[in-house]
Amino acid sequence: MRRIATIGVYGFTAETFAEKLTSAGVGLLLDVRQRRGVRGSEYAWANSAQLQRLLAAADIGYRHVKELAPTTEMRQLQYREDDRQGVGKRDRVALAPEYTEHYTREILDPFDLGALVAELPSSTTTALLCVERDPEACHRSLVAARLHTDHRLPVTDLRPDQGLNYL
Repeated sequence: MRRIATIGVYGFTAETFAEKLTSAGVGLLLDVRQRRGVRGSEYAWANSAQLQRLLAAADIGYRHVKELAPTTEMRQLQYREDDRQGVGKRDRVALAPEYTEHYTREILDPFDLGALVAELPSSTTTALLCVERDPEACHRSLVAARLHTDHRLPVTDLRPDQGLNYL
């Protein structure tokens, strides 16, 4: 049975990230970031080339699904809401309704998730990756919710300081 996990970068080290994926049975990571890099030396391991080496060492496949990444304009909508609320990207706890509406209409609705699901491994979990620590603060939660609702895939949120949370 196909299974989905979500995971962010913030709050992990390279070692704890790989351990979390391995313990959750992840065999494929889908990178849904627009830009496959993270600022700061603390998260250099999550930049595309280094991340792919880390995953290969853990025997986890990698695929960039840029078509599921938010556009720059959508990210700017979220940043404006973050500024209005006085929170930084790393402290965000929820997505702005306007961002969610744009992302759903412009990215998620036209994307053929059925075709993606058909390509997912059935013997291991597939993880959706972005940077935010909490899935509620990231578009990956919208993708995961759609996969759960429309394709009945169980979803697990992988967080740096918690056990597994299932949807």
